Amino acid sequence: MKALQHIRLLDLTHMLSGPYAGMILADLGAETIKIEPPGRGEGTRRLLEKDPNNSLNGMGAYFLTLNRNKKSMTLNLKSEEGLELFYELVKTADIVLDNFSAGVTSRLKIDHDHLSTINPRIITTTITGFGETGPDNNRPAFDMVAQAMGGGMSITGQPSSPPTRAGIPIGDLGGGLMGVIGVLAALAAREQTGRGQHVDISMLDAQISLLNYMATMTNLSGSIPGQLGNAHFVHVPYDTFPVSDGYIIIAVITDNFWANLMALVNAPELDTEENKGQPGRWKNKEVINQRLSEIFQTNTQAYWIGQLSEARIPCAPVNNFAQALSEPQILARNMVVEVEHPEGGSVKMPGNPIKLSDTHEDTFTPPPLLGQHTDEVLQSLEFSATEIAALREKEII
Repeated sequence: MKALQHIRLLDLTHMLSGPYAGMILADLGAETIKIEPPGRGEGTRRLLEKDPNNSLNGMGAYFLTLNRNKKSMTLNLKSEEGLELFYELVKTADIVLDNFSAGVTSRLKIDHDHLSTINPRIITTTITGFGETGPDNNRPAFDMVAQAMGGGMSITGQPSSPPTRAGIPIGDLGGGLMGVIGVLAALAAREQTGRGQHVDISMLDAQISLLNYMATMTNLSGSIPGQLGNAHFVHVPYDTFPVSDGYIIIAVITDNFWANLMALVNAPELDTEENKGQPGRWKNKEVINQRLSEIFQTNTQAYWIGQLSEARIPCAPVNNFAQALSEPQILARNMVVEVEHPEGGSVKMPGNPIKLSDTHEDTFTPPPLLGQHTDEVLQSLEFSATEIAALREKEII
């Protein structure tokens, strides 16, 4: 059993932020019907499709990953008959998810005001770059726009380098995660009120939220932080250190961790009364980091991770993707799963990070071919084969 298997989601999303939200909800069991325009389908269906290294049977990595556990239905929402058919689907649905630009759902007559007259319990969710209100609500935005305006880029990278975006598309993915949280909150509220509502998610809002305590520090101190590389605003040593065959990180955030570190490494010049507290370590940050770099370079990553872990000092190897995806801890938690292609073959990809103790079924159906489930969905609405054939003839589906 899956937690959301009683929920029907109409997924109108494209690219990354919206499809990622839909993927998480689908992994959790929501019957997710991906509605795509007839012909070429959603844009990411074609992305990397001809790349021999990053596609499988003509389906690129984006689509393979983001659309597992979903069904595909083609539907022309710009036609009157297609719109009426969508309204029939809405009667049976719980959620409509999109990441169109602000105002598009109103123009298409698929916004909450329209859909709630058809189904008062419907929850609509729109993920946009800037949200649906405010002076910038109509500006186009992609991942790096949100990262740049949200402040995160200004503290990322080495002090001497230009501002650097996060390596993972946290602007898009942050918006998707907030979209999932919004949907789940609206579902919980509906249990109390009996009514659906609209969820307005801004990728930029998400980035501001993720600044968290660092934003509060700026407001308290009036000091604008800059780039610290992999160092921390408060804790020392908290950084990346070279070893003989790569890099490790250590994160000493308490005085006890520092004491454990001093007992492990041979550095009497660092084991001073002043350095026993955070203020002293912060004052002597450069000396501490330089000496630890010299010490850690004397042995391998595996050696130091073993020694530091045994001493209960927070640490980690700096893994590349292949190393991260083969970590025993990751594999033990089913965070690398094999998903089949509908026409044969399979591909490994990240699993579902949400682990539930009861409704914990963890299965993954293949990402769908374009329109693969159109007939099935229409049959669930009691359309006959003749009626479905007529809709196909008129290019409604």
